[in-house]
Amino acid sequence: METTLTNGRSPRRNPTLVSVFGVAPRRIGGTEMFARELSLQLGEQGWKSVLCFLSEPTGEVRRFLDLPNVSFETLPDSTNGNREARRNLKRIIGKHAPEIVHLHFVSFLTLYPWIARLRSARKVFFTDHHSRPEGYLQRRASMWKRAAARLIGHPFTKVICVSNYGYECMSSFGLLPRNRFEMIYNGVDVSRVNANPDLAKAFRQRFSIPDERAIVTQVSWMIPEKGISDFLEMARRVNSQKQDVQFVLVGDGAHREAYMNEAAALGLGDRITFTGMIDDPFGEGVFQAADVVCQFSRWEEVFGWMIAEAMAHAKPVVATRVGGIPELIVDGASGFLVDRGDVESMAKRVLELLAGSPTGSRMGHAGRQTVQTKFNLQTNVAQLLQSYGVASEARPLGRAGLDAVDAALHIDHSTRATRAGTPVGRASDTRKAARIDPLLVLEEKS
Repeated sequence: METTLTNGRSPRRNPTLVSVFGVAPRRIGGTEMFARELSLQLGEQGWKSVLCFLSEPTGEVRRFLDLPNVSFETLPDSTNGNREARRNLKRIIGKHAPEIVHLHFVSFLTLYPWIARLRSARKVFFTDHHSRPEGYLQRRASMWKRAAARLIGHPFTKVICVSNYGYECMSSFGLLPRNRFEMIYNGVDVSRVNANPDLAKAFRQRFSIPDERAIVTQVSWMIPEKGISDFLEMARRVNSQKQDVQFVLVGDGAHREAYMNEAAALGLGDRITFTGMIDDPFGEGVFQAADVVCQFSRWEEVFGWMIAEAMAHAKPVVATRVGGIPELIVDGASGFLVDRGDVESMAKRVLELLAGSPTGSRMGHAGRQTVQTKFNLQTNVAQLLQSYGVASEARPLGRAGLDAVDAALHIDHSTRATRAGTPVGRASDTRKAARIDPLLVLEEKS
């Protein structure tokens, strides 16, 4: 463990944060960019950052995360909180003696917070990244469940919610006092946006996409909750009216082969591309090559990281009006919102954006501005450090840095759309939904 000298006398240990992520670091995505930015800002304050994933990061991902103040640990069973996972967490906390432990992508109902507090941690944080099932209804938990959850969650200093929708879902359960919840949006590292046209060209060449075809992309897991079948049906309808379009699905998942068969049955032929997992969508031209980005989720997305990433690249987005997504997109201004499963409207909006009107460019510019003002990773991580009680000031990219990126994206500041108002409080859309046990929902991972 690194130490620092105090007035030339005895050394003291650097304060430490252990971040537990119930995900495998397989690519440079939103979680990995968050982990790096968090570590950078902690390092500026003299803190060590221990990043604990389901598996060890390797290759390009490890190089991306490997900063001077970073240590890596693995907790293979962190998502289920079983005995082996608890034993390993005790070992990790005993090894690093952190002042703060922060839990991500794990269940709310585990003994982790008690383990952290009883070992060394003065503060324990939990971030709710969980999307809710389709048709989820917010409701207060039963009295005995609230009592059990309050006992389990008593050690939590704060529960961080990544959208107003998530905040209302979590706080409405009555599991903890409302003042123990805080909303901090997920963010995008806008400094990594690279508008080099060679990236788009390389992406087309890599996947044999002709230059004359427009590209409509969705980046997501290949699972039913992400609306992949709706994307394929939208593609069939658009293709029947406009043949110079390539539809691209970026990501992997258990249902990928089934969706490839479905695309073949719909007659999409060589108009559909399944890329599989891409290690670094920002650096490998995914967003640079896209003309329109879609996110047709069927479940209640708690945030919509890929939407924010597309908006950071000034790309127009068509997405479903579910969960927290309306907090990212102002319908008709920074993108289009459609109802879940409404493939007719999906196709209509995509065709509208491919028609060559200024709409797509205008929406892209407005989306880019929204990311700068609401979803800037540096600013939002600085807000998290303030919640930790670690001295930090907001560190936005800076006007010069933003101007440089925007110039590459051909954004004219004089014509930008004004920032949409930040929603606060209850999500505006009302839902007719089935009654679902709110405690069970916390086991679902987005």
